[in-house]
Amino acid sequence: MKKKKDKEYLLISSDHNGIDLKEKIQKKFSYNYNFIDLGPNTFDKVDYTDYASTLSNIISKKQVSYGILICGTGIGMSITANKFKNVKAPVVHNMISAVNSKEHNNSNVICLGTWLNDDKTNMILLNSWLGTTFGHGRHIKRVEKIEKNKNLEKIIFTNGVFDILHSGHIELLKFAKSLGKKLIVGINSDKSVKIIKGKNRPINNQEDRKKILLQLEVVDEVIIFNETAPTDLINKLKPNILVKGAEYTEEEIRKNDRLPEFIKVKTYPIKSGYSTTSTLKKIKSLKSAKKK
Repeated sequence: MKKKKDKEYLLISSDHNGIDLKEKIQKKFSYNYNFIDLGPNTFDKVDYTDYASTLSNIISKKQVSYGILICGTGIGMSITANKFKNVKAPVVHNMISAVNSKEHNNSNVICLGTWLNDDKTNMILLNSWLGTTFGHGRHIKRVEKIEKNKNLEKIIFTNGVFDILHSGHIELLKFAKSLGKKLIVGINSDKSVKIIKGKNRPINNQEDRKKILLQLEVVDEVIIFNETAPTDLINKLKPNILVKGAEYTEEEIRKNDRLPEFIKVKTYPIKSGYSTTSTLKKIKSLKSAKKK
């Protein structure tokens, strides 16, 4: 018999203007979610900032993934919540903002207003928001820039062959640097490149590849490693974040590189049409054309 999936936890809170809707939401969605109600539980007037802060502090620490805040307009709750690290809390008054705030902006707290929409509309918007997933792709680098000014991690690490640099490489390195204070790039040694890419690679030797990368303003340090995978180097450096191209999922990256849980993984979209392999193919085709 198939095991029933555990219900996800949701935080919910409001001020005095949102108590009725808060109760209705829990009743309607209790089949799919376990709610943690942070109050208030009476209709006495309260300060929305206190309840928004309590919920956002929990989300910020990643103890629970998602939260719901309710007040008259949702605006005060949103302003307060967005002061916290790791919190992205849009005001949602219509279907476009419900969907796009999750798909494009990877929001994790929704702020609803009881003065602007009736309870039925607010619950429809909430249902759409809960059912939408982050779109990744082009949205990743934009969302990461939101958090950039809240906190910069100390060490960022990425790795690769970096044989013939192209704009796809440059954009990935710029993205990686935007996440922290120090970007360390690990590059495969000539020996390991031959194992991965074949006997005719690399085109540029390891010392030249290192020198070229160090000329880039965004790169702070380059380390050559002899293994085909950078697992040993990662365990030695213990970076805060590992950045990879999005041809692999986070789960695949963690498995392939045997990453410890404390290292965050960020993926960056692959730039279509750019790769060292395709560049070499173009060069070969040009040489063949000249011979003819």
